[in-house]
This record gives sequence, C-alpha cells and structure tokens, in this order.
Amino acid sequence: MFRIRRIHDDVLPINKQAIAQVQEILRDQFPDLHPDEAARLSEKLRNPFKQQFRTVLFVAEKSRGTVKGFALLMHDPELRFSYLDYLAIGKAVRGRGIGAAVYERLRQEALGLDSVGIFFECLPDDPAVCPSPVVQKLNGDRLRFYEAWNARPIVGTAYESPLTPGGDPYMPYLVFDGLDRGQPLSRSYAKKVVCAILERKYADLCSPEFVKHVLASFRDDPVRVREPRYLPAKTPRVPATAPAPEPIAVFVNDKHNIHHVRERGYVEAPARINAILRELEGNGLIENLPVKKHSSRHILAVHDRGFYEYFRRACRNVGQGKSVYPYVFPIRNVARPPREWSVRAGYYCIDTFTPINGNAFPAASRAVDCALSAADEILDGRRVAYALVRPPGHHAERGVFGGFCYFNNAAIAAHYLTQYGRVAVLDVDYHHGNGQQDIFWHRSDVLTVSIHGSPVFAYPYFSGFAEEQGEGEGEGLNKNYPLPEIVDGPKYRDTLAHALKTIGRYDPDFLIVALGLDTAKGDPTGTWMLRAKDFEENGRMIGRLDLPTLVVQEGGYRTRTLGVNARSFFRGLVHS
Repeated sequence: MFRIRRIHDDVLPINKQAIAQVQEILRDQFPDLHPDEAARLSEKLRNPFKQQFRTVLFVAEKSRGTVKGFALLMHDPELRFSYLDYLAIGKAVRGRGIGAAVYERLRQEALGLDSVGIFFECLPDDPAVCPSPVVQKLNGDRLRFYEAWNARPIVGTAYESPLTPGGDPYMPYLVFDGLDRGQPLSRSYAKKVVCAILERKYADLCSPEFVKHVLASFRDDPVRVREPRYLPAKTPRVPATAPAPEPIAVFVNDKHNIHHVRERGYVEAPARINAILRELEGNGLIENLPVKKHSSRHILAVHDRGFYEYFRRACRNVGQGKSVYPYVFPIRNVARPPREWSVRAGYYCIDTFTPINGNAFPAASRAVDCALSAADEILDGRRVAYALVRPPGHHAERGVFGGFCYFNNAAIAAHYLTQYGRVAVLDVDYHHGNGQQDIFWHRSDVLTVSIHGSPVFAYPYFSGFAEEQGEGEGEGLNKNYPLPEIVDGPKYRDTLAHALKTIGRYDPDFLIVALGLDTAKGDPTGTWMLRAKDFEENGRMIGRLDLPTLVVQEGGYRTRTLGVNARSFFRGLVHS
C-alpha cells in the first residue's frame, strides 16, 4: 500500500526526506537532466514566482516514507492551465498502478485549481524521427498510458519542429488533457499557453524567432488533437472530479470528562466536547486518531517546575469529589510561599473560579498529549490537525493557572514545533491569550497574536493592551488587537485581516490557532455577535495563509451553537 501526499515545502523533516528521494529518482530516470534542475526543486516550492508558475509536488510513498514515484505540476492561475513537468516512478517499482494513481490525483488537483486542462510533453512515437525501434516502443507506451485519460498530442503545429533549421528532429509533442470537460481548445487560448511554456520554461533554449514561428503555426480553431492511436476512441472512463480536502486529523482528550466541576455557573463542562464532535463527525471532514503519551519534559520546557509540582501534588491531596478554589492571594515572595497547599493555590492562580481537584491534573496532562500528538501529525505531513481538548490552556502562564486553564496546550505545542522552524500563534478567543504572551514575551522564534475583548472590560483584565509588544529578542513579536464590547462579523474580519498581515510579514513555518468559539452571539462569557457564516469566513481567511496549521480548542460555552460554529470554521479553513 502507498499514500499520495502533497509536499508544500522543505520545512518538515519528512518533506526534506521525500524531496531528497524525488531528486534521486529525477537523476536516475532523466540522466541527461541538468544537475541544477533537481537541486532547484526546493527553491521552486519556496519561491513560486521565480518561474511565474506555482509548483505542486505529489509523492507516492510507502508507510515508512519511501518514495516510489512523484509528479511535479506547474500551475498558472491567471491563464488557468496546468503543466505536467515530470511524472516518474523509481526504477525498482514494477507495474503501472502507482503512475496511474498519481496522474489521477493530478487531474483532480488541476480541476480543483480550475485549470482548463493539463499540458505536457511526450517524445514522439513517429518512426521517421525516433532513433531506434526500442525508443519508439517506449515512447508509444508512454503515449498509450496518457491516452487512457483521453490526453493526446496537439497536431497541425510547429511545436515539435527543430529549434534551429536543420537541427535535431527528435523533439517532443505537446499533449493536451482536457480533464473530461468536453470543451474544444481555442486557438487564441492555446497560443497564450504555448507562449508561456516556451518563454518561461525554455527561456534559455527558445529564441524569440522560434517562439514566433511556433505561435504562427497555430492555424486551426479549435486546435486539433491526434486521433486515438492505441485505445478505442470511446473507452469508458469515470469523469475527473475535484479532490476532496484531506481530512483534518482530530485528537480528542479521552480524559476530559473526568474533569467535571458541577458547581453552578461553571460553564467549562464536558458537554462542550460532545457538542463539537456531533457536528464534525460523519461528513468526511475529520479523521479521529489515537492520542499518544508524551513526556512531562515538554510541559516543563514551558512551565515553571515549582508550579508544575505544586499542581500535581495539590490535585493528589484533594479529597475525592472535592474542589478547592483560591481565596488568599499572597504577595509573590518566592522565598516564603504559604506552607498550606490549599492556601498556596492563590500563589499560583490569577482568579477565584479555577479550582484544584483530583482530576484536574490528569485531564490537563492528557490535553497536552493531544496537542503534542497533533503537532506530531503536522510533522508527519498533515496540513491541518485539531486538538479538541478541555480543560483549555491559553490563560496558563509560565508559573500560574487561571481562567479554567492549567497547562498552556498551544504554547507547549508551539515550543515543540520551534525545533523545526518559526511558529506563529493566533489566538481568536474572546479573552486575551495572556499565557502565550507571558511564555514567549522574550523570544523571537514564536510570534504571538491575540484578537480579544479589551481588558478594560474583559477577563483577564490585567493584560492584552495594544502597547504590550514583547521585550528583548521578542520586542515587536507580541501583537494584541483589543476590540470593543460590541463586534459583528465584518468588524471582526477587518481586524483579522490586519492580524493575518502581521503573521504574513513574520513568515512562519507553522501556524497554531488557539480557537475560542466564545466570540459567538449568545455566548455566556462574551458580548460579540459572530454567527456560523462569520466563523466560516474567518476560517477561510486563515486558511489562505497556506501554512501547516494546528488548531487547539480554547473557549466557547454556548453548547447550542458550539458545534455548528466549529464545523463552519473548519469548513472554511480547509476550503480556502
């Protein structure tokens, strides 16, 4: 078995490994290829504008990351055409199944990109110009392969003519796959496409005179393609369809429901997770994956050890079914903390409504496992992963808890990903992400951005002002967008657009979204007016950043609309 996966960049180790194998296949299968062509593959993915094409790379790989074949597609969004640069399988791979599967996936991608068709080159099967019968058969086999998709050479033009008068006549055909659209290829459009191919891909080979000569040879309107030579003209085929988005990898905290605080008014309840799952499951949008246990060292890389040890021991000491709420808040004297563990709660907490109880520590630790499992899935090449967790985490600072939060799941995942590149954390909860701000205040490898209700009226009241921008190496890398009490969808999107520009300028390798759904109309902890359509558009705007994205669940307490809003957000995110 193998999977077909798109490679977006060379940031992830798994992508670097795949690209190196693709380069090896290129060198093996195309020995006459200029050495720089394979070496420039990473640059093409990173810089789509250099050749004025957007580069799309797909690999067919075994479960352990062994690449068996690949395809490289170049896309021009203005002219709406795709150009197949390479499709190859390794020399040791037998059979045509991988090549066919990859090409089928490319056709789906081209449809999704709204391409008129796919253009590519094949060496001729004409015995008059082939150097040997063996080569003629190889070329014929290749053309037979593509003819199965009704992709055939364009005829009646000078595209395959020698580059210079009397030059080598062994030149490739230009093949056109109309993607089952049933639309004829107009002469004017074909000339624009051919001009783009010759002037961009072959700028160092094709003289202006040659380009003019080829373009002038397009006289048929519509352009003619060769009659089927190898397969019956009406071979039945399933029409090409646009690809379904890759499912979102979801990691659900399977211990969230043990943390059930039953005091009246405690809105951070297990029903939140169930409300979201009901709307996400059963429609192909998500794929539930098992959560893996991770070492506590990842928590300690972000949180103070004294706080961690206190929280672990205090939760163990609370009687079964009991909760202790902070009620004494001593001055922060590190040398003289209160001896009584129940009194010491106020030493490590920022409010009076976040309890210590026997299940808080295991539930919070498992939420961290979910966030790190989602980060691992991103590192394995998944484009979007979702840690559906409670308790939430974005109010947990390095040494304190509060706001229903104990460990900062998003910050722990962000730190984990900094081993592989720069990270941006976008907090879209109604309340300020004071935890991320505190943890990354002095760091340059994580940008923290928060859109929230102004601390003049909204929790946590003491942080989230616009002038708080980081210090030292982190100066300018903490950005707050405090908003007024009444905000509707258009107002929110105006601010989100500014926040996304800030993230774009930082140019991160990964994006973490601290997803608060308490910005919704009617949420008991907020005052804003966002509806399902607003969450979908917000997701679409964020998705256009085109970054590996890890979403961590934060607030959102109106269970009546919570699931619909979550589904709308993710639908926008993956359909951007």
